[in-house]
Amino acid sequence: MESLPALFSDLALILVTAGITTVIFKWLKQPVVLGYIIAGFLIGPNFEWFPVINDHTSVETWSEIGMVFMLFGIGLEFSFKKLKKVGGTVGITALTELVTMCVVGFSLGKLLGWSQMDSIFLGAMLSISSTTIIAKAFDDMKLHREKFSGNVIGELVVEDLEAVLLMVILSTLAVSKTFDGMQLVTSMLKLGFFLLIWFIGGIFLVPTVLRWARKFMTEETLTVFSVGLCFLMVVLANLAGFSSALGAFIMGSILAETLEAEMIHKVTTPIKNLFGAVFFVSVGMMVDPQILVNYWWQILVVTLVLILFKPLSNVGGRLLAGLGLKQSIQGGFCFCQIGEFSFIIASLGLSYGVIDEFLYPIIVSVSIITTFLTPYFIKAANPTYRWVSTHVSDKWLNHLENSDRGIKVKSGKKVSMASFIGRQFKYIVIYIAIVIALIFICFWVGSLVMIYVPGLWGNAIAAAITLALLSPFLWAIGFRHTLVGTTHKLMEQSRFNKTAILLIFILRFIIVWVVSTSVLRHFFNEAFWLHLGIGAPYFRLLNIAMALGFTIMLRVLSPAMKFYKRIENNFLDNLNKRQQVQVFEIPEILQENCHLQKMTLSPDSPYAGRLIKETDFRDNYNVSVVSVERGKQLFELPKSDFQLFPFDKITFVGHEDHLRLLLPRVELFDERLIQEHEESEVDLYKVEVEPDSPIIGVSLMDSGLADKYDAMVIAIEREGHFILNPSARITFQPADLVWFVAQKEKAEFLMKVKASDLKTEFQT
Repeated sequence: MESLPALFSDLALILVTAGITTVIFKWLKQPVVLGYIIAGFLIGPNFEWFPVINDHTSVETWSEIGMVFMLFGIGLEFSFKKLKKVGGTVGITALTELVTMCVVGFSLGKLLGWSQMDSIFLGAMLSISSTTIIAKAFDDMKLHREKFSGNVIGELVVEDLEAVLLMVILSTLAVSKTFDGMQLVTSMLKLGFFLLIWFIGGIFLVPTVLRWARKFMTEETLTVFSVGLCFLMVVLANLAGFSSALGAFIMGSILAETLEAEMIHKVTTPIKNLFGAVFFVSVGMMVDPQILVNYWWQILVVTLVLILFKPLSNVGGRLLAGLGLKQSIQGGFCFCQIGEFSFIIASLGLSYGVIDEFLYPIIVSVSIITTFLTPYFIKAANPTYRWVSTHVSDKWLNHLENSDRGIKVKSGKKVSMASFIGRQFKYIVIYIAIVIALIFICFWVGSLVMIYVPGLWGNAIAAAITLALLSPFLWAIGFRHTLVGTTHKLMEQSRFNKTAILLIFILRFIIVWVVSTSVLRHFFNEAFWLHLGIGAPYFRLLNIAMALGFTIMLRVLSPAMKFYKRIENNFLDNLNKRQQVQVFEIPEILQENCHLQKMTLSPDSPYAGRLIKETDFRDNYNVSVVSVERGKQLFELPKSDFQLFPFDKITFVGHEDHLRLLLPRVELFDERLIQEHEESEVDLYKVEVEPDSPIIGVSLMDSGLADKYDAMVIAIEREGHFILNPSARITFQPADLVWFVAQKEKAEFLMKVKASDLKTEFQT
C-alpha cells in the first residue's frame, strides 16, 4: 500500500491538537488564538514529549495561505471607502506611532549595546503591529462592530503600507549605508499607482462580472470565483513587488463594494478559519525555550518597552487626531504586539547580513509573548479608561472627550479656488494613472499585432488600437469639464483666478498632447519613417503634428464622447451599489450622529414575534426601524403594528452608540452549533387490535386515540401490508397492528388496558 505524504499526518496532528486546545481555551473563556499558539508549541520541534511535524516547508506554505485569507476577510469588512472616511485620523495616528517606536527602538538598541544597524532594524520592527492577530482577537471577542474597531483596522492597513516603504528604506540602508530619498519617493509613487489602478480596475470589472453572472451564482461557484480573484490579486501584488497580504486585502476591499459581499464573507469564513488555525499554530511552533533562557533579559526588556510605549504612542496619536479619550484608549490598547511584517523585516536584515543572528529569535519570542498579551490588553482598555476618568480633573476630561460630546454639524461651504485646483489635480492624477496602465497593456497588445501583421500596416493598426482605447480617458484629462457655473463664478471673482484656471486648462491640453506624442513615437519610430523615406528631424515633427491633430480632434469630438460618461457612470454605480440598496443614504452632514445598521433578528431575541409598538426601540435606545427584509420581501417604513419574525433582517437608524447597545439584544445567536435538549419522552410503540376490541369498525378519527391518549398513529400493518400515515377515516379491523407515537406513560397505559376496560373508556 502506497504511503501517504507527510503533509497528511502533519495536518492531522496540527488540526487535532489545535482542536483540543481551542476547546480547552473556550472552556476557560480565553481567546482561541492562544490555544492555537499552545498547540503549535506542543507539536513544534522544541517540545520533546509530543509528536512533531515532518514537512515544515508545506506547513509554512499553508500558514502563508492562512495569512492571505485573514487579510482577505479583513478587506471584506473594511473597504477603501471606509479608509477614505477615516484616512486623516488613522494617518496621524499611524505616523505618530511609527516615529515614536522607531526612535524608542533605536534608543533601546543603543542602550543594550547593539550595533547601529541592529538598533535601526529594531525600531522598524517594533513600529509595525500584527493585522492578523488583532483581527483574530476581534473575531474571538466579537468587537468588529465596536466604534473603535473601524479606526483600528484602517490604521493597520496604513501600517502595512508603511511597512512596505520601511522595507525600501532599510534595503537602501543595508546596501549603500546611505538614505536614498529619491528611491523612497519612487517607491511611494509606485505603491500609490498600483493601489489606484487595482482599485479602479477592480471596481469597474469585478462587480460588472458578478452582476452578469449573478443568476448563475451558487454558494459553490461564488466560493470558487471569489477565492480565485483573491489569489489572482495576490499574484499581481507579488509581481509588482508587494506582499501577498496586501494583495489579498485589496481584493477583499474591492469585493466589499459588491452586493455579494456578505455572502462571500459567509462562504469564505470556514476556509479562513481552517487556514488561519494553521497560521497561528505555525507561529507557536517558533517558540524555542532555549532562546528564552539564553536571551531572557533582552526579550523581557524589549517586551516591556513595547507594551509600554506602543499603546501609549497610539493613544497619543489618537488624541492628537481628535478622537475622544475612551475611543483612544480602546483603540490604542489593541497595538501592543508585533507580527508578520516584523519577521519579514528581520529576514531582510539577515539576508543582507547587516544585523546579528540573535535579533531574529528575540523578535520572534517578543512577538509570541505579546500575542499572548494582546487579548488581555484589549480587555483592559475599558477598566483603564474608567480609572483614568476618575483620576483626571473634570477640565482635562472634558477637553480629552471633546470629540465625543454633543451633536456635530458640518456646515456647507462655498467652493474656494484652492478646493477647485485640488479637485482638478486629483482627477488629473487619477486619469494619468489609468492612461499609463492602459499604455502598458496596449503596448503589449500592439507588439502581438506587429508580430502577426508585420510591416507598416502592423504599426499603423497597433497605433490605431492604442489611441482608440486611450481616447476616452485622454479626452477626460484634456476636455472633460464639470461645475461649469462654479468655474465661471471663480473666474469672475479676480484676474488671478481667471489666469490660474486658464493655465490649468492649458496644462490639461499639453498633457494629452505629450501622451499622444509618446504613443505615436513608440509605434511610428525611426525605422518606420525611414522605410517610407522620411528621415530625422522630419519624422519627429510629423509625430508631434499628428499628436496635435489627434488632440484637437478629441476636442472637436467632445459631443460624441457620451460613451465615456457611460464608463464613468458604470464605475460609480459599481462603487455605490451596496449603499444604493439601502432604504436611503445618510447625508454627510448627519453621518457623525446618524447611522444605518442591519441586524438579523434571533429566534431567542425578546423582540421575536413582537409588534414594533411593543418594543423599546424608541424609548430605551432612540432608534427607529426603516425596513425589514424577509426572504425576498422588503417592507419599507413598517407601521407600529408590524410583527417581527425570527431571522428578519431589520435596518435600524440611530446613533452609533445606541445601535451598539441594541445589537446584543437583537442578535442573540448562540455560538454553540449543537443545542442540547432534555431527553424526549416520546417514542414509537405498537399494539394489536384484539378480536373483541370496541374500536373494530371505528374510524381513526372517532377512536379517541389522539384526544384521550395523545397518540399519533403513523402506520397500520394489515395482512402483511403497511398503510403509512393512514387517513382519519380509516376503520380498524381485527388483528391490525397499530404503530403509534406517544409519551411513554400514556403508551404503556394504552398497551396494558384490557379490552373490556377500553370498551368502558371508549363508551365514556
